[in-house]
Amino acid sequence: MRSSFSPLPILPLALLVTAALPAPPAAAAQTGRLTEMNVFDLEYASDPRISPDGDQVVYVRQFADVMTDRNYSNLWMVRSDGSEHRPLTTGKFLDSSPRWSPDGTRIAYVSNRGGGVPQIHMHWVESGQTATVTNLTDPMAGLSWSPDGAHLAFNKLVPEAPLVIGEMPAPPAGADWAPPAKYTDDIVFRFDGMGDVPAGAWHIFAIPAEGGTPRQLTTGEEGFANGFFAAPGSGPEWAPTSDALIVAANLRPDRDLEWTDSEIYEIALADGAVTQLTDRRGPDNSPTVSPDGSQIAYLGYDDRYQGYQVTRLEVMNRDGSNARVISGDLDRTVYQIEWAPDGNGIHGLFDDEGNTKLALFGLDGGHEILAEDGGSGFMAYGGFGVSYTVAADGSFAWTTSRPDRPGDVAVGRSGSETRIVTGVNADLFAGRELASVEEIWWESSKDGLPVQGWIMKPPGFDPARRYPLILEIHGGPFANYGDRFDLEKQLWAAAGYVVFYANPRGSTSYGEEFGNLIHHAYPGDDFYDLNSGVDAVIARGYIDEDNLFVTGGSGGGVLTAWMIGNTDRFRAAVSFYPVINWYSFALTADMAPVAVKYWFPGLPWDNVEHYESRSLLSVVENVKTPTLIMTGEEDWRTPMSESEQYYKALKLLGVEAVLVRVPEEAHGIWGRPSHGISKITTVKGWFEKYAGEGRPVS
Repeated sequence: MRSSFSPLPILPLALLVTAALPAPPAAAAQTGRLTEMNVFDLEYASDPRISPDGDQVVYVRQFADVMTDRNYSNLWMVRSDGSEHRPLTTGKFLDSSPRWSPDGTRIAYVSNRGGGVPQIHMHWVESGQTATVTNLTDPMAGLSWSPDGAHLAFNKLVPEAPLVIGEMPAPPAGADWAPPAKYTDDIVFRFDGMGDVPAGAWHIFAIPAEGGTPRQLTTGEEGFANGFFAAPGSGPEWAPTSDALIVAANLRPDRDLEWTDSEIYEIALADGAVTQLTDRRGPDNSPTVSPDGSQIAYLGYDDRYQGYQVTRLEVMNRDGSNARVISGDLDRTVYQIEWAPDGNGIHGLFDDEGNTKLALFGLDGGHEILAEDGGSGFMAYGGFGVSYTVAADGSFAWTTSRPDRPGDVAVGRSGSETRIVTGVNADLFAGRELASVEEIWWESSKDGLPVQGWIMKPPGFDPARRYPLILEIHGGPFANYGDRFDLEKQLWAAAGYVVFYANPRGSTSYGEEFGNLIHHAYPGDDFYDLNSGVDAVIARGYIDEDNLFVTGGSGGGVLTAWMIGNTDRFRAAVSFYPVINWYSFALTADMAPVAVKYWFPGLPWDNVEHYESRSLLSVVENVKTPTLIMTGEEDWRTPMSESEQYYKALKLLGVEAVLVRVPEEAHGIWGRPSHGISKITTVKGWFEKYAGEGRPVS
């Protein structure tokens, strides 16, 4: 039995703390600094969709509710000049994926406001009327209009009966038997954020735009989910003639072991006939068809089983011939591509030295930067929440983020400055002082490698004082931090910390060679990059060297444990949802096939020394630092068993340690706003406990 699914892209989260510092929480509130309860006040703009004529933008506005302790989202509209900013939908629902009809008269979107499985809804712009156009019984993902406006296409789960071995007798009438046993023969049977993977496959469906019965266009047990890691916001790509869809899918029989090996296919609308267009070892995904229908742009690379491989922008003829790379001179991963309306280029995003850029790539291989500072959300990760769309006149809408701006919609076009047309947190930030962010570069003590980072200084910063320092380490490990808004770090700084975060070797946005410095060598020399960075910040003269703290989540939780296994300079540490034992991780985590094939040279029992030497248990006997470990009980990315192993090892060694288990939480511990706040308060107490003598306590 083979399962196929379309998971939400999940990034590791960092730690949020406050501590024993000169400005306790009450004082912080009086001086207009951010507090933990502002988690319920912050809003985030995402998925902006500019109208075909470039006049209006519809976007998703995300918010949290303090009474229900839930996250919600509605749709909002704004004109491209920033006027007439108003809600399109309201209420405590999850409204998402707004998509303009080709003529700009309607907006299709997905919502759970009817209860149960989210459905496709249709909004008529002129009249303001809304109707539900589907009655689905199974989850759907992705949504796209046919160019003629007649159909909508989407991905939907086609369930199948779960596997059962043997035949149970029927219970007597009125009996109350226990839930049945769960059977699986899939290697990936649980996925983080999803839990048990439902039996079945994701396939492509089309439905008339005015509603009706969805028609299934693809079949098979492997599924057509636009690739194994398809994001729910992405949908099948239509040919300009509206008679076919272009999709990426992994149809390999062993796709559970070879996650990334997708190809691009054309699906005929009339009869569902499938034509394969690419054929190579490696991912081919995110296809988009040129306006004249003659070419397809897509993303991919020749897979070498390396930990980090730069994704290139490629173009081929509609029939799959004459494939060529057009981003070869750019040693950065390109993502989220879209043809220019005139067909003379392709828009795309890439991260460069911690900054997300929107570019227009020419078919001759050059590119023009259209905008910088992309992002949207409460973390400083590259790619997190950023998105854009392009109108017929070449104008674009996209999400932008800076350290003082969580995420807003900006509008621009080639040759002109972008302008921000929303201010979703202007009311909250009015009268509040946020932390300032300063870029820093230094050389690693390991080999002189240049490394980039950022220093976040508390509100009211005085360089004549001495401040406690938090080193916060990003996860991934193939990811990047940048000068984007980060709620957790802002709250640390509001409590009086200097917060230092960095992109050590292995981080993305510096090219393939830099990323692969940790290939089959993680954790390792990244210790020297981070430790040297701490020295560089201390050299600025305003750090209290007796009050250094370290934390991080996921891959950052790994490196937190690695740091305290190699130095005792930190007073206390918090490791969020780490991997501690690579051997057990490879046999329990949802992404085990990736770890075995890309992060290690092979299976654990064939490479025991390799797995053990990089395990955090290999340095745990060196740990003297009081350590708190915090993980969600439904984390299948870095399962709870990893944290339990580290906790037990520390206790057996006599190290002061606490294990924190968060119910019903997956990787990141932000499924419920209050659980995110519990990260703040728990670590606040831990750091206060180990603050240096003479430090005031809150």
